[in-house]
Amino acid sequence: MSTLYFFDDLRARQFEPFALTRPGCELRVGTSLIRKRWERATGLESAGFISSAHLAHFEEGKAPPALSPKGEIPAGSIIVNTRCVIPLDLKLERFDLLMCEGAACAVKLARAFPVSQFADGTIDIGSIQTTLGGQRIKGRWINEVWDFIGTLADQLMEDIPLRAKSLEATAKTKATKVGDHGIFLEEGALIGPQVVLDASAGPILVRRGTSVAPFTHLVGPVSIGRDSQILGDRLEASSIGDHCKVRGELSHTIIVGHSNKAHTGFVGHSYLGRWVNLGALTTTSNLKNTYGPVQLWTPSGVRTTGQQFLGTLFGDHAKTGIGTMLNTGTVIGAGANVFGASMPPRVVPPFAWGDREPYDTFDVTKFLAVAERVMARRQVELGEKARMQLAEAHKKRWSA
Repeated sequence: MSTLYFFDDLRARQFEPFALTRPGCELRVGTSLIRKRWERATGLESAGFISSAHLAHFEEGKAPPALSPKGEIPAGSIIVNTRCVIPLDLKLERFDLLMCEGAACAVKLARAFPVSQFADGTIDIGSIQTTLGGQRIKGRWINEVWDFIGTLADQLMEDIPLRAKSLEATAKTKATKVGDHGIFLEEGALIGPQVVLDASAGPILVRRGTSVAPFTHLVGPVSIGRDSQILGDRLEASSIGDHCKVRGELSHTIIVGHSNKAHTGFVGHSYLGRWVNLGALTTTSNLKNTYGPVQLWTPSGVRTTGQQFLGTLFGDHAKTGIGTMLNTGTVIGAGANVFGASMPPRVVPPFAWGDREPYDTFDVTKFLAVAERVMARRQVELGEKARMQLAEAHKKRWSA
């Protein structure tokens, strides 16, 4: 039986602040992780991923492990480029080569291939399949890290009705409903009194185990994962993963999962990795006073995104103190802990610690102790492999 392997090409490996601590297949697009989209479409299990060397010990839930660069991928395996986002209703059976918007997005290996051929991220997976033309499928490419936000609303519009159908999300509620788009509640979702579900601009999906507090205003398209807590205020055009706490105004934002925004403060057009914690009144700017395109730091330098709205990208385990104010197009590196009265710069390096530049470096032993404590509160163990991977990320950390 074939198995899935995920490949981060060179472009995906530049998606900071996330690429330092997680492979591309474990990023959320629309309602779902990229990995789960492909598992659903193919009916296959994931066996591993190929990405940067510092992710060799990545370990997280049911995510597949990194492949050893000395290993071999068996014939018949399917290699997926993680930057390709496929529709949730796509069903794939037999294929040799899949093409999306003129580029190869998945290939079935006719023979075994050494992992080392993929190690530097430069190979075009279409070049290892002799099939001419290939099967064309619909989908979209994430070409830049800001595309996760730029495509969010459209992706949610497509995803939510399809995901709701597969979940049989047909639970009833006495909450106030507005608008003509679908409102989908999975059995076991708890909707408090005086909640407004506004589906005027898009559909709404709330998964089982999630509670929505009284006087919350959900404005579609919105997707909320399992076992999360929505604690009040207005949430619009956003995708919230599993096991999150969200209070205050949230707009056009993705949270991968296991993150907290448990207090008042506006966060817009932003992306939060896992285990992020935002202090009370943490606020992002997502629009320049000039209304011009936002610039963003990337590993290749500061670049113009072409996006009029762009807030903050928070890496895994990032934390902000009370009252943190963040500029448009800010990047907070993984493991960074920023606090104090001053506005942080528009790029904060991974594992930075302090209230202003020059930041201290968060001691790795202390960081791991905090991470272990934070994860244990959600009944998640920081395993030995994950500990090693975070320590490796600490060594690898990029400089702004």
